[in-house]
Formats: sequence, structure tokens, C-alpha cells
Amino acid sequence: MTELFLPAKAYLLACDVAKGKLRDRHRASLLIRGAAMTDLALRGRVTDADGRVAVSGAGQTGDLVLDELLAEMAGERPRKWKWWVRKNARGTLESLESRLEAAGVIELETGRTLGLFPSRRPMVRDPAVVERLRALVDQALRGSSPVSDVDAALTALVAAVELRDVIPGRDRRRYKDRLKELNEQGGDAVPALRELFKEMRAVQATVASSHGGS
Repeated sequence: MTELFLPAKAYLLACDVAKGKLRDRHRASLLIRGAAMTDLALRGRVTDADGRVAVSGAGQTGDLVLDELLAEMAGERPRKWKWWVRKNARGTLESLESRLEAAGVIELETGRTLGLFPSRRPMVRDPAVVERLRALVDQALRGSSPVSDVDAALTALVAAVELRDVIPGRDRRRYKDRLKELNEQGGDAVPALRELFKEMRAVQATVASSHGGS
């Protein structure tokens, strides 16, 4: 892997470099799945057909994670963007981690939490890469000049799942008009990801409330 594709960039931004872990694996899995679909859309390999994902073109993309996702889509009837962002998100996350480890981008420590639950902790080998990605997102968010589709999509995806260490809440509010522009440039997977994340947060809030009242 000589080039970091969009899902890999999103993954690295979701990493807590200092602690060697993902801040939230479920959130990260949705982010990576949304980033993979966005990457395919930017390449013209998937398009929107009346709110559903349609696969177009043939041949490999040059990235196994994206090729795996294309193969999944080719074996299913047309589905909505949100359905595809949610489906097998964990599998796509783990596939990407294996690719990044093989490429030497991360060192993956696997084990079990409390001796029972499988755990995967990524150590980013070059933290400067993450800092450069943060700078790209910051420039895309705060600047007024046009940015590439990839940088726009990366910024929109990160904002959609509220990675506060990358884009604080105050900046999402302050630059909401700019984010709207970037969202439109990012494509159809971005609003689907945002909707899924809101649903996840609502479920978490309900669970927390029920436990607090018991």
C-alpha cells in the first residue's frame, strides 16, 4: 500500500495515537464503511439510482478493501445507501486494519478484554501522518477556496460521526455553511452515515437513561 485511500485516512483520524487505540470501534466501523462507499462513488464505481446504490464499471480498484465491498454489492439486489453503510461495517473495519498492518502503517495488538472479549489496539507507526491529515481537514473546514473531492469527503465524513478531537463541536456549528458545501461535494454516503450515527447516539442515550432510572 503506497497510497492511503479514503477509508485508511478516515481510520487514522479515528485513532487515539497517544493511547494506541480507536476511540470508539463501532463509530469507527461506520465511518470506515461510509468512507469506502464514498471512495467508490468518487471513482465512479457506484452511483445513486433513485436513492439506491448501483454498481458501475468493471475491474479492480487497486485496493482489496474496496474490491471486497464491490464484490458484496455485486452479489446483492439494489439497496439504499444507509443499508450498505451499516452492513458488515465491522468486517470492513477489520479488513482495513489487516491491510494497514501488512503495509506497515499500524502495528495491531490483538488480545482479550477481561480474558473474554476480543480486542484490537492499533499503534500508528508514524504519528506525523495523522497530523498531516488533521491539517488537511482543518484547512478544508476553515478555508474558503475549493478543495479536492477527497479532502471534502474526508472532512464531511469526520464531521458526520462527530470526531471531536478532529473537529470540535464548536467548529461544526461555526462552519456549518462550509460543512454543507463539503457534504454536497462528498456524495450520497455522507448523509446516510450521519443518519446512522444519530440513530446510534439515540439508542445509546436510551440505554443510559434506562440504566440511570433503574
